[in-house]
Amino acid sequence: MDSLSGILAFVQVAETRSFSDAGRQLGVSSSAVGKSVARMEERLEVRLFHRSTRSVTLTAEGALFLERCRRILAEIAAAELELADTRAAPRGKLRISLPLVSGLMMPVLTAFMHRYPDIELDVDFSDRLVDIVEEGFDAVVRTGEPVDSRLVSRRLGVFELVLVASPDYLKRRGVPEKPADLLGHACLQHKFPTTGRFEPWPLRLLPGEVLPELPATMICNTTEALVQVAQAGLGIACLPDFMVQEALRRGELCRVLESCTEHQGTFRVIWPSSKYLAPKLRVFIDFLGERLLSSGEAERGKGPENKKPA
Repeated sequence: MDSLSGILAFVQVAETRSFSDAGRQLGVSSSAVGKSVARMEERLEVRLFHRSTRSVTLTAEGALFLERCRRILAEIAAAELELADTRAAPRGKLRISLPLVSGLMMPVLTAFMHRYPDIELDVDFSDRLVDIVEEGFDAVVRTGEPVDSRLVSRRLGVFELVLVASPDYLKRRGVPEKPADLLGHACLQHKFPTTGRFEPWPLRLLPGEVLPELPATMICNTTEALVQVAQAGLGIACLPDFMVQEALRRGELCRVLESCTEHQGTFRVIWPSSKYLAPKLRVFIDFLGERLLSSGEAERGKGPENKKPA
C-alpha cells in the first residue's frame, strides 16, 4: 500500500509539476507528498525529479518510470470499473479538448451537461496538437486521422471548406469566376495558432493553372471571427460549411467559386486505448456521435477504429 500511495503521489507531481498542487489533488500536504516521493526515490535508489525553487521536472529515469506507473494506475482503474455496477449513473471528472469552433461544440456540450449533471467537465478549447496520453486527456475532438497506436477513434461526421462572401461585397467588387480572380479581391485568411501557417483554400485548378498567392486583407487565428467579417461585406473567407449554413440560408452570405473548390474534412473523437471504457467516457463518445454533425448519425453503431502509425 505504501508503494501504491507513492506511485499516486509521484504521478500527481509529474502531471502538475508541483508538490503543492499534487497535495491539493490528493488531499494531503505538500510535505507529505514530498516525503512519499523521497521514500520512493530512496527505495528505488534513483532520482525521479529535478527540483529547484522555481520548477519541478522529471529526470530521464522519472520519465521512464512515469509511463509504467500510469499503466499500473490505469489497470487498477480498469479493475474497479469491471467490478463496478455498470448500471450506475455516469459520474466524475471528464477532461476533454475541443476545437475552437464554439458554435458547433457549445450546443452539444450544454445538452450533454443537462443530460449528465453528475459528470464534471474540464474543457480545453484549442486547435493545438495535444498529446492525449501524456497530458492526461480522457478524449479530444479533432479533424483528420490519428497516427498513434495508443489511441482509438470514432468518426463523428464530415464537413467541407467553402468560399463565401456577402451579397453587398460581391455587388461592389464583382464575382470571381476563376481562382486567379481572387488576386483582385479582399481575402480573409485563417492562420493556425499552433503553426502560424495559413489554412490552404481548397481550390481546384485546371491543368497548367498555378495556385495564386492570395492577398491577406485580414489574418485571424479563429474562424468564428472571419464569419462576422465576411457578413460585414469586408471580403471573401474560406470557412467550414457548418459555420455558414444558416447565413447562406438567410442570404447573408453567398458561395463563391463553388465549381472551383473541392474539400472534405472529418471530425473524430479520439481517446486512449483501453479494454474497459469508463461509463462517463462511453456516454460522452456516444452523445457526440448522435449530436455533433448530422452525418454523425450515419456513423452510429460502427465500432471504434484503431489507427496505427502511418
